[in-house]
Amino acid sequence: MAFPEDWSKVGKPLAVAVGDVDMVIGIEEVRRIEALLGERKDVETEVRVYEGAKHGFAVRADPKDEGQTRSAVESQKQSLDWFGRFLTGKGEQKVEIAVVMAHTNEDLGESEKGAVGTTPQETDAVRVVNKENLNSHGGHGNETSTGAAAQTYVLPGRAPDSEPPPEASVESTDASGGEYSVFTVTQKKMIVLTASLASLFSPMATAIYYPSLTTMAKDLNVSDAKINLTVTLFLVIQGIAPAFFADIADRAGRRPIYAICYLIFNIANIGLALQTNYTALLILRMVQSAGSSSTVALANGVVGDIITSAERGTYIAFASLAGIFGPMIAPVLGGAIAQYAGWHFLFWFQLIFSSAVYVPLLLFMPETCRSVVDDRSIPPPRWSRNFTDTVRHRNRARRGLVVDRVKQEEIRERYRIGFPNPLATLRVVGDLATAIILICTGVGIGCFYAISTGAATAFSKHYNFNPLQVSFMFIPIGAGSILSAFTSGALIDWNYRRHARRLGITVIKNKRQDLRNFPIEAARLQVGFPMLFLAGAAVVSYGWAVRAGAPLAAPIVVLFVAGFALTFTFQVLNVLLVDMWPGKAAVATSANNLVRCEIGAVFTGVIGPLTARVGEGCAYTILAAGLVGVAPVLVVVMRRGVRWRGKRREREERKEGVRGKKEAEDGRAVEVK
Repeated sequence: MAFPEDWSKVGKPLAVAVGDVDMVIGIEEVRRIEALLGERKDVETEVRVYEGAKHGFAVRADPKDEGQTRSAVESQKQSLDWFGRFLTGKGEQKVEIAVVMAHTNEDLGESEKGAVGTTPQETDAVRVVNKENLNSHGGHGNETSTGAAAQTYVLPGRAPDSEPPPEASVESTDASGGEYSVFTVTQKKMIVLTASLASLFSPMATAIYYPSLTTMAKDLNVSDAKINLTVTLFLVIQGIAPAFFADIADRAGRRPIYAICYLIFNIANIGLALQTNYTALLILRMVQSAGSSSTVALANGVVGDIITSAERGTYIAFASLAGIFGPMIAPVLGGAIAQYAGWHFLFWFQLIFSSAVYVPLLLFMPETCRSVVDDRSIPPPRWSRNFTDTVRHRNRARRGLVVDRVKQEEIRERYRIGFPNPLATLRVVGDLATAIILICTGVGIGCFYAISTGAATAFSKHYNFNPLQVSFMFIPIGAGSILSAFTSGALIDWNYRRHARRLGITVIKNKRQDLRNFPIEAARLQVGFPMLFLAGAAVVSYGWAVRAGAPLAAPIVVLFVAGFALTFTFQVLNVLLVDMWPGKAAVATSANNLVRCEIGAVFTGVIGPLTARVGEGCAYTILAAGLVGVAPVLVVVMRRGVRWRGKRREREERKEGVRGKKEAEDGRAVEVK
């Protein structure tokens, strides 16, 4: 049912309002209730007004009088029952009747008069007046930071004399109400694809000179181990840099960080194109990594800004396309460029290509960070505006879409750039469930990097390939990754909807879902487990196929399967991380980069010595064992994830309460002075 079974346990003061200008209580009383509730800072509630309903009520009860509270709630239930039956009887196919139950001690006046016991009058239709408040919670309710009840229950319309609706009729969305984003579906796709294209340069810069490693070692007169160190340190910085940039991006916006990344990346590219010694190569590769690595976190942050959980699997797949294409096309480009223009031109190419992408991005891509523009209805600060922002908001004003000045002031008060705070990323890493997810992701990406780094040596040794031929062997793993991107998102979203149906939750597009009691861990990980084991089998098969010098078709097939399964697993874990940290998608992704890149750096560093010592077969079997070995801890996350998230939320709320109390005390101290 949509109501608690035991009303005697409510024990809270209640306020309810449903109706229109012709209702028994009157619109003035409803607005008065709404105003009184709006003054309470410890309450999250909404008052619904239905035009044409001709029936409404508001009830107050003493929280100390259990009998009075129970009687009041029963009255509400009875009136809503009449209302719902009446509306359904008039042919309404889908009617939502909202009851707002809020913690308040305010005097609501003579609210009871005539509210109960009055049969609803006839009406032709029901239309929601305040559409921005159409969202509503399911029967589980919503907890405020003070622990007071602030709940919205939905009683769907039903035929007269029918039984109460099953749980499947309950819709559950965020209490904040309104559209999650003002962007259209086409605009969302374009924004996500643009962010994805900008994130291409991190994996491209990593992989573009894989085929040239042996040539570079000879030209610079250093060992293969030293050249591999440039890859290892690139990955180390790739993990650390987003910890600084992502925190600023979540506070000050995405666009300023895109501009900074572009500047750093191309300064490094110019230096790398001109350098002629190993030390300069090593240092500038780290600078290049610092400039490119944060774009991956920014892309996932953009997805979290404008896409709800119900659609996030598909859009994360869009966001990851460039990251998948990068490792596939970069070695091929790198091999061809190194073969015909020399490896120094690799960096001139990256300078030219990145400029062709970033200049249009900085001119036209809108700011999406919710702490800066909310759902994009709030104008961004001047340094976060794109070329068309001023015109767009002027056109919105002409259409009567005014800016919510109160919300704008709240956002501006919280807005700050400040010094980068990597502790925000470390706090994410310190969460138990998140740490397990990050380690699993790191082991998977480590296997991916180990295959990529070891490919030049393996195929040169066992198949006598030159750099260009080696680069072609990255196509199968990239093709598998692309196929995974187009299939994983649909499967991830399908399993989410399946769990929602099982729990009686209706998924509404562009409406944020309340995930507090939703088993999001199970919904995501169930589709990832089969791919985890498939990836382990593919990694083992690759090692032994190369070791045996099997026909070329064998490593091609297993590389394709490895790319598909590993990428599928990454997608699942990435989507889950964004879900687990709402509003902090960039920081969560930077934590992901931090852990997976450091683990990837370890795998990259050990694959050469390990292969030399035990051979490719045993080396990749060891890596695959580590990959499959993380499965049991993921089962623990799947079973206990909801409880762990609840405890983390309680800790955060307590901290916010202490911080708010301290700020209030500081404010009073200033007033006294």
